[in-house]
Amino acid sequence: MLKELRLINWKSFRNATLYVDPLTIIIGMNASGKSNVLDALLFLQRLASGIPISTAIAGDAEIPGLRGGLEWVVRKPEKEFTLEVLVASKDEERTDYRYSITIAVNGTRAELAAESLIRLKYRPRSDMPYERNLFVTKSEEATTPAIPAYFYTATKGRGKRLDLNRTYSILTQVDSLKVRKEISKAAKNVVEQLRRVFILDPIPSHMRSYQPLSEKMQTDAANIAGVLAALPDERKKEVEAMLTDYLRKLPERDIRRVWTEPIGKFKTDAMLYCEEAWTADEKPTIVDLRGMSDGTLRFLAIVSALLTLEEDSLLVVEEVDNGLHPSRAKVLVNMLRELGKKRRIDVIVTTHNPAMLDALGSRMVPFVTVAHRDGKTGGSRLTLLEDIEQLPKLLASDSIGRLSTQGKIEAALHTEDEEGE
Repeated sequence: MLKELRLINWKSFRNATLYVDPLTIIIGMNASGKSNVLDALLFLQRLASGIPISTAIAGDAEIPGLRGGLEWVVRKPEKEFTLEVLVASKDEERTDYRYSITIAVNGTRAELAAESLIRLKYRPRSDMPYERNLFVTKSEEATTPAIPAYFYTATKGRGKRLDLNRTYSILTQVDSLKVRKEISKAAKNVVEQLRRVFILDPIPSHMRSYQPLSEKMQTDAANIAGVLAALPDERKKEVEAMLTDYLRKLPERDIRRVWTEPIGKFKTDAMLYCEEAWTADEKPTIVDLRGMSDGTLRFLAIVSALLTLEEDSLLVVEEVDNGLHPSRAKVLVNMLRELGKKRRIDVIVTTHNPAMLDALGSRMVPFVTVAHRDGKTGGSRLTLLEDIEQLPKLLASDSIGRLSTQGKIEAALHTEDEEGE
């Protein structure tokens, strides 16, 4: 699983680290950098999927570009950015992999400037790991047409040199190279984890039409009915029962059942239906996706993603509570925690909603990160809520949600910035 994400000169960030937990909540004012964190995860997911570096940023006919494109992907006035992740090994206990990639941007072109993969092996009764460079590039060779990479060989010296393509990440080229098995295994581990980052941005207007049967949910959740209807029968019944259980906690009306079914002459399209009623003796009304509210559709998309993504995935949702009534914030929080744990899916969400923050409770404070702007440099920073020195005093006077609404959390951070100068 992904444990850390470090951003260096990425968009508005100079140098910041996001610590990833089973449920990670990012809060902060507008333009504080929250969306830029999610863009970094999307960029890494694209690279791991074999998309060329420039395309992963600028987009093409098949995929949209990142916000700001090539012009704004690097923090001004720098010419390069670095993203680094810490990933837990799936196969070896007390072992992590630290992967780093540096991209140089020049006008309409972005290419690889540096890359490395390091194995961290933790000894028993010690928090200090033994490090092994599985592959690394040399900064003095950054201007050569191909990028020289040196792979570990278990012998003295720099290692085995291979000249590789700068338009793709080295990580995704390892699979076709003759290198030690431990390098191939480590690269595959990191690639798989990054590929399993799923950025969910439900767009209710896209979800209301009939959709073809599908194996994988789209990022806008447009094909939610097609994905659920295509599940094997037993799994479909289980998923529909859980959808019903969670959805009935949202509206005032009684939700009796949620289900999907194939439609049309060839049964290749699908629709999602909901059976609801006000009273126990009332004849139920059947509503399909076309008649559901935006908030209900977004909630359905999030629950469905948690129920259908692969285990060990990372689900990322911006403005997770958008369209949801404040009184249902606790339902959302509990659902994210319960389903994430049950399906071994980590979740990162952003929110502005004070009701959502209050629903988290004090035990979730260690998992809240504040995105904010440095008062001196203007660069974005990430600070764990529990690391704010004034937090105990602030919490003694009010709840997290109201503190956020009043801007007191950001004010405390600006005070600490000034005192640290």
